[in-house]
Amino acid sequence: MTITQDDITAVLRQVRLPDGSSLVEADRIRALSVTGGKVSFVIEAPDAAAARDWTAVEAEAKARLLALEGVETVSVVTTAHGPAGRAPAGGSTPPDLKIGRHPTPQQGKTKPAGVRNVIAIASGKGGVGKSTVAANLAVALARLGRRVGLLDADIYGPSQPRMMGVNRRPASPDGKTIEPLHAHGVTLMSIGFMIPDGEAVVWRGPMLMGAMQQMLGQVAWGELDVLLIDMPPGTGDVQLTLGQKTELTGALVVSTPQDVALIDARRGISMFQKLNVPVLGLIENMSTYVCPNCGHEAHIFGHGGVAAEAEALGVPLLAQLPLALEARVSGDEGRPVAADDGPLAEPYLQLADRLVKGGLA
Repeated sequence: MTITQDDITAVLRQVRLPDGSSLVEADRIRALSVTGGKVSFVIEAPDAAAARDWTAVEAEAKARLLALEGVETVSVVTTAHGPAGRAPAGGSTPPDLKIGRHPTPQQGKTKPAGVRNVIAIASGKGGVGKSTVAANLAVALARLGRRVGLLDADIYGPSQPRMMGVNRRPASPDGKTIEPLHAHGVTLMSIGFMIPDGEAVVWRGPMLMGAMQQMLGQVAWGELDVLLIDMPPGTGDVQLTLGQKTELTGALVVSTPQDVALIDARRGISMFQKLNVPVLGLIENMSTYVCPNCGHEAHIFGHGGVAAEAEALGVPLLAQLPLALEARVSGDEGRPVAADDGPLAEPYLQLADRLVKGGLA
């Protein structure tokens, strides 16, 4: 049976929102795509609160479509592109909060109230897939029932808004507290939410440190089992600030197997050691590539380098993640591969399970 967009729309007409209208009647369906038996679309909520409340709606839509003959997979993302928040009583506009300032004095290390574990996800250099690992690990942990936050601390290259499928300015009802956004069961904050798309962040060290202080201390993270911090690559001001001022449970270091990446990964590990931050383990990304046409397995970036480095350091090799086109496409579409059932989700679920069983999440 060949599935058409009309078939999908007919099913979605049966899915009701809390106000009684259907997804189709309320014009909440965006980017509907049907390719063979694969269906994907976006549910656009009016605001973040509605997006959180529509979790059951998303689940019902997916279940109904999967029950339709000819449908093999369903990818659905709920996003919110409406107003950042409701105005306070009296109709006045909520005060605007600006990110980026000189840091305020702080004694000792702190962590956000209500957050049990804070884990930095780092890499010695860019291009090794650190942000992809962070996004998918956050979603995998949420699927295992953990309360997860994800802070995009990559100030110069924030990519989590795109990877997690959310891009709107958070609300600040009092001009001090920042209300985070939510997607795929994860609580989110990124500098990318606070600046226009494509605009460069041109800040010196003190501004960076102040921004990090704000995003850790002024965001209403709530009760979390773990807060993952997607760090910038390298060993700069942001890493130094977090290591010195934040109670980090530890760090996960991501690298590809190639020698150039490992050289920089060693520098990152050395930095954490100097800051007395435990290195919880290494993650080998782009470990292997399997040709989708012939099934041939190739080690494009080398083989065994990260495992040997982990053994030399006496830390565990936590995961060996494949290089796959689907992971890149899913990240660009705002739905990490770990959000769906499939072979590419399994390595992230296993990684998340190791952290949960180790009491780190």
